[in-house]
Amino acid sequence: MSLEPLLNAPWVIQVHAFAAIAAFLLGAVQLSAPKGTLPHRTLGAVWVLIMSAVVISSIFIRPSLYPELPFLKWFGPIHAFTVLTGVGIVVGVSRILKGGPNLKRHSGPFIGMFLGGLVVAGALAFLPGRIMNEVMFGG
Repeated sequence: MSLEPLLNAPWVIQVHAFAAIAAFLLGAVQLSAPKGTLPHRTLGAVWVLIMSAVVISSIFIRPSLYPELPFLKWFGPIHAFTVLTGVGIVVGVSRILKGGPNLKRHSGPFIGMFLGGLVVAGALAFLPGRIMNEVMFGG
């Protein structure tokens, strides 16, 4: 294992990877910690900001690797997670802001983002030919 491939990658990939790792760790804490407390609300807001960084940075990964790529080729199948996570952020936060019975329903989009956007998409980052595969298993 070596961080060298990640540290040599374009800055947007570094932001994306480190934000995703932070979101995964913080998300695991959020899922296991008591709900409704001040720490849960505070860490939840931080988690949403970190996930926003993950989503925004994901848009720019392919053009950072291939600057000549036309806009429509920036996106591959994995970017479905970008869209779903972006929608999840909006839906989850709007349910919190509406309060009342919606408040209890905010966990659905956030758990979905954790499982789909971090666990599943994160696992795909370790496929051969990807930077995280090089980090974990060498070049």
